[in-house]
Amino acid sequence: MGFEFSETMAGTAEWSNEPGKRQPFRFDITAHATSTREHLRTGLATIRGTVYAPPVTRAGPAEGTIEIRVVGKKIIRYALGFFGDDGQHYELVGQKDISYLHPFASFTLLPAEILDAQRRRVATCETRFDLRRHWWSFLRSFRPA
Repeated sequence: MGFEFSETMAGTAEWSNEPGKRQPFRFDITAHATSTREHLRTGLATIRGTVYAPPVTRAGPAEGTIEIRVVGKKIIRYALGFFGDDGQHYELVGQKDISYLHPFASFTLLPAEILDAQRRRVATCETRFDLRRHWWSFLRSFRPA
């Protein structure tokens, strides 16, 4: 038996072609692990959802992986691929570095980059999990799968 949960991360993206200008950025995902035992061994789960990254995409379907290793490595790493409205493939890559001394900050802040199909950085992002708005729905989304 596995598990799933849903998460929303929102913040801003600064695109390389418009330095200094921050655009709204958000992704809504559902993580799914088919086996809890396998997840405990690898830390990996698949993620699917939607990326909102104007001006590149208004609402692009996305999929990738999340590596959850809060014990040992103390990381949560995201790799989320999506297509822009221009038909080009992009990937958000980012990592939460977990600090047990600062759990709220480290579990809610995700600095990330958006890479193009040639793996060149085209944007930097800073996203947060909004505890006030999304905590309850996040908890309710956990379920066996």
